[in-house]
Amino acid sequence: MAITLTENAARKIQAQLEKNGKGLGLRVGVKKVGCSGFAYTFAYAESVGADDQVFESHNAKLVVDALSLPFIDGSHVDFIKEGFTETFKFDNPNAASECGCGESFNLKKTHNAA
Repeated sequence: MAITLTENAARKIQAQLEKNGKGLGLRVGVKKVGCSGFAYTFAYAESVGADDQVFESHNAKLVVDALSLPFIDGSHVDFIKEGFTETFKFDNPNAASECGCGESFNLKKTHNAA
């Protein structure tokens, strides 16, 4: 199981942690919502729990809980700026489709979503 970051995403995580003054990485998860079924969640990771997995790319850490990991395993995360919009963008091999705004996604049939 692995999740990777682009250099751009890693730089953004490091910059945000420096600005925040604390935290060890970016916590990424999945919640059931949105027009396509699931949405990504983001928060500062203050600690690593017993059921968390930590992935590191370009000196930045991503923390993922055990329940979310199967939904985003194999993803490649980038940070993009388009006009006034800045966001982390997932290239998720587990997603069958995304909604038009890109904030929610639907899973491929191989996953059992609770």
